[in-house]
Amino acid sequence: MKSFLILLFLGFLIPVSAQRTYHQLSEEALTAIENDSLQKAEYLLKEAMKLEPANPTNAMLFANLGWVQKQLGQPEKAVDSYTYALNMAPNTLSILLDRAALYMELGMTDQARYDYNRVIEEHPNNEEALFMRAYLNTIRREYRQARTDYQHLLSIDNQNFNAKLGLATLSQKEGKYREAIEHINEMMLNSPENATLYIARADVEREMDHTDLALIDLDHAIEIDPDNSNAYLLRGDIYLVQGKKLLAKNDFEKAISLGVPTASLREKLKACQ
Repeated sequence: MKSFLILLFLGFLIPVSAQRTYHQLSEEALTAIENDSLQKAEYLLKEAMKLEPANPTNAMLFANLGWVQKQLGQPEKAVDSYTYALNMAPNTLSILLDRAALYMELGMTDQARYDYNRVIEEHPNNEEALFMRAYLNTIRREYRQARTDYQHLLSIDNQNFNAKLGLATLSQKEGKYREAIEHINEMMLNSPENATLYIARADVEREMDHTDLALIDLDHAIEIDPDNSNAYLLRGDIYLVQGKKLLAKNDFEKAISLGVPTASLREKLKACQ
């Protein structure tokens, strides 16, 4: 009896992970994720991989760990986890896309572009990667490459909204304002009450110094979508240039109430004083 009690006591001293198998810990981690117990899931995933560090299934566990860490607000750790997963399972589509999205969130655009390139090499018609690479090429002012990707997207889906708007944005950035307006007007035929299109056209009109037309479009965009912060930001910019500081201040404060970080508008708010 005494020896039995000693064994029972020692059993309580054995770590929980040692009492369960790799498979059991993995399954419990997935259940924890389903139940939104993310910290528990993170712990269980790590414990499972400690048990069998050479298990090839760890690629999936690292990918799940990356997702959990992203949800927990740990993007840098999530990137590391996705990288470990890709070291074990290179060119896995979902993991590359997840890591690229995190790189974008962290402002690491060169790394994101590298991942999107890898996706497109293996999956030439992947729409997410094509769109994001086109966007990245646009901000890098590599307009020819961006145009190629947008046109590729339209060859896959000739009604792709983002690709059409992307081509309009390219025309605007290249100073081809009338061409940009034509692109947007054509899109409006199919989406006459799309606030994003009115904001996009207003931005082109602003650059063309047609501020009265821009304000009309922005007023209409706000009627359609009163919670679109971009409309208030652009209208505030126009009011500020026009010297209408109170109106500009009201629009900037409205944008902040809709989730725009106060820090990003601090200088503009000072200019409204």
